[in-house]
Amino acid sequence: MKTLKDTITQFTLPTPYAVGDVHAYLIKGDRLSLIDAGVKTEECWKALVEQLKEAGYQPEDIEQVILTHHHPDHMGLVERLPNVNTIAGHPKLKPWLEREEEYFSHYEEFFKGMYKESGVPERFFPLLKGLRKTLKWTSEGKLTHELTEGDRVPGHEEWVTIETHGHAQSHLSFYREGDGALIGGDHLLSHISSNPLLEPPHTKGEARPRPLLDYRDSMEKLLKWEIGNVYPGHGDIFDRAHELIQERLKKQEQRAEKVFRMFSEGPLRAYDVCKRLFPKHIENQFGLTMSETIGQLDYLESVGKLKVSYVDGEKFYQANR
Repeated sequence: MKTLKDTITQFTLPTPYAVGDVHAYLIKGDRLSLIDAGVKTEECWKALVEQLKEAGYQPEDIEQVILTHHHPDHMGLVERLPNVNTIAGHPKLKPWLEREEEYFSHYEEFFKGMYKESGVPERFFPLLKGLRKTLKWTSEGKLTHELTEGDRVPGHEEWVTIETHGHAQSHLSFYREGDGALIGGDHLLSHISSNPLLEPPHTKGEARPRPLLDYRDSMEKLLKWEIGNVYPGHGDIFDRAHELIQERLKKQEQRAEKVFRMFSEGPLRAYDVCKRLFPKHIENQFGLTMSETIGQLDYLESVGKLKVSYVDGEKFYQANR
């Protein structure tokens, strides 16, 4: 546990995921608020209770939870905090927190169509059933306060909301104008690059999100802010955010060039590219590798290097020479 500056206390909580520990942040103001809430395990709950006690509080003291995004390791313990009367987050977090079955069905249908379009073998399709398995790690509740670009955080007027879509379409970061502090969730991490993850359109029938393009836009947006310390969802607190952002953007462009060179011999589907890009990881990290692959293809298409065509319902990319 680290107390940072005057009103921020960092809690470090265990998760069952490969990413390791996740951070939550207690902020004091007109309300006592927790930004993010770990994963729903007894181990995580005990760690939160213990670190709250070290800070002079108990779970009953927390009045509000503010969520950076909808992933299970960031909102798992919300329902265990007995006196929370406000749960704040982006509107796109709502179907995950409120367990909207219609959205989950839409989610599975979207990915099934995308996998078919991408040339994915049918043996991977049962992985789509894993969506609901992840819900055991997360809370169910009611989104009581929606936060979007420029909104002040309730009870903490010094913090302003920045929409940082990419890693998740529901992703928010929070900026303190007095000293440039940024509570950035998983958008910007010091030790690893965040994965921009594929998601269906929030409303059925809309164009699908392009998460890597959103991630780049969000990174470039942060270059316009004077950022001091970054308090991330994982890893160490850090500064020099602008330098790291430029590095992340450059590395992504370099990987895109690697992908583009694969098209020297003719058209490829997304699955064909994924096999070449991630030969060792495609089997056991299929969702992550396909998100990364389609993200790079979206980027190359957006800058005019690739064009697309359809053959028997499958989407082929080829170099636009």
